[in-house]
Amino acid sequence: MANSLFRTKKIENILAEGGDDTHGGGGLKRVLNVRDLTFFGIAAILGAGSFSSLGGAVFNGGPGVVILFVITAIACAFTAFCYSEFASRIPVAGSAYTYAYASFGELFAWIIGWALIMEYSIGNIYVAYSWSDYFTSFLSKTGYDIPAWLSTSYMEAKGAIADGSTKPDVLAAWNNAPVVGGLRIILDLPAFVINFLITYLVYRGVKESRNFSNVMVILKLAVVLLIILVGGYLVFHNDLTHNWLPANDDGVRSFMPKGFGGVMAAVASVFFAYIGFDAVSVLAEESKNPQKDLPRGMILSLVVCTIIYILLTLVLTGATNFRNFDNVGDPLAFIFEKDNLNVGWMQFLVSICAVIAMTSVLLVFQMGQPRIWMSMSRDGLLPPVFQKVHPKYKTPSFATIVTGAVVGIPLFFTDKTFVLDFTSIATLFAFVLVCGGVLLIPRKEKQPGKFNLPYVNGQVIFPIIVIGAMIGAYYISKTYFVDMFNFDFSKNADYVSGKITFMDAALPNISLIIFWLSALVLSVITFFKKYSLIPLMGLITCMYLLTGMTKANWAWFLAWLAIGLIIYLLYGYKKSKLANQ
Repeated sequence: MANSLFRTKKIENILAEGGDDTHGGGGLKRVLNVRDLTFFGIAAILGAGSFSSLGGAVFNGGPGVVILFVITAIACAFTAFCYSEFASRIPVAGSAYTYAYASFGELFAWIIGWALIMEYSIGNIYVAYSWSDYFTSFLSKTGYDIPAWLSTSYMEAKGAIADGSTKPDVLAAWNNAPVVGGLRIILDLPAFVINFLITYLVYRGVKESRNFSNVMVILKLAVVLLIILVGGYLVFHNDLTHNWLPANDDGVRSFMPKGFGGVMAAVASVFFAYIGFDAVSVLAEESKNPQKDLPRGMILSLVVCTIIYILLTLVLTGATNFRNFDNVGDPLAFIFEKDNLNVGWMQFLVSICAVIAMTSVLLVFQMGQPRIWMSMSRDGLLPPVFQKVHPKYKTPSFATIVTGAVVGIPLFFTDKTFVLDFTSIATLFAFVLVCGGVLLIPRKEKQPGKFNLPYVNGQVIFPIIVIGAMIGAYYISKTYFVDMFNFDFSKNADYVSGKITFMDAALPNISLIIFWLSALVLSVITFFKKYSLIPLMGLITCMYLLTGMTKANWAWFLAWLAIGLIIYLLYGYKKSKLANQ
């Protein structure tokens, strides 16, 4: 049984199943070029992160969170090359799931496919919530108000009341909600409506979706550029650059007022902003030239969005003190409010732009998930109905409807914070597997017109980088490695007061220990195996970002994987096409 759990699919078999003709073996239309793919990447990346989760990132890390964007961008750049390498070899739908099947084997393929449900579907729950926040804000600015109990999630209202919140909208939602059978009727109606409309659009077909997305991306980029120009100008004109060096708790001005630990605490928020670029790779079967266009589309969208994120972070942290972003769900509109930069027309314009941005993100993710399920169904890991293609629209119709339900139903019993953390750790996990997978597949001959991952022998370079990083960490803090093995948290006020458990306090130490041990082991293996440097760097940088995840993140993620493993053993393992060969 152990060997069958890790049975792999040959790349040539994957290509044969996916098809390499005009319409693809799965019946999907090949209509997307590199411009469309780049726009899809920008549509996915720019939106939820810049318009919503960026506020939480700034609050956690202060101006220094810009460093985390650079670190994350570097990790994503290496990962983008690995995605591109796989996509050039396996130009069929499925994203990291398909790539894992070819390199790690069936069990890991199922795990990554199950994790990607968190990235696309669970992530879309967060985007739907954020879309609703901006939409209701926009309506209120035009004189139309949706009742608070129809624009707030139940769990968010219940949790806020339990914590003694004094926010007027939350209190209004709780106090004014109709009661049926002792239960308050509180739901986020705009989030449900936009999910239904996006599901219908994706169901109708990718061509309509493509045109819709391209128009919105152009408008969104124009407004984001205006935010950077207007906000940046006012930061310097009003002499607010001192906000880039705010005082920490000891009164000392610092670019990282909460230290590097505070910056790393923003990992979930920052990484959520980057999960869009890999969504492009699942559109392989609808790309005119996937081997050539997919790598370009992913990398171009990543570069553009990274520059924008860095500039936006500097504008936000310059416009007002980073502490003012606590629980701010609309940071780009917030900086133009009366108490900050005081530009009313920009605040109104940003609200409109945010609605556009969130819509485009919903669109891309809602397109990605059905195609992953379709790939899993082709392999026998899910029932055959998931690979059903609509005879007229040529879209995975049943899988699209199920995706809409998976996003819509949890809107009843989740909130933004939960789904944000849940999604980010799944994305990092997928990135780690993709980078590791590139190390395991054999190198291919360079072919004209196709993407070829440059081979850089990491035999000596990678160990030097790891040792250099360890020396650098020691140079920055002489007690870095000593503190890493110090599990005495008597000076931690939250630990002493009982607000956090020993495991909460110890997790950063444990995760760092595992990270450095893994880096050293990889260095030794690379010295003998002569692994390529690019996937190694993608693997190690993503593993480092995982050290910033909390105990709750890991607990929910592992529980989700356990449920998926049970489903696989009960159905997928027996029904797999590889099991029947």
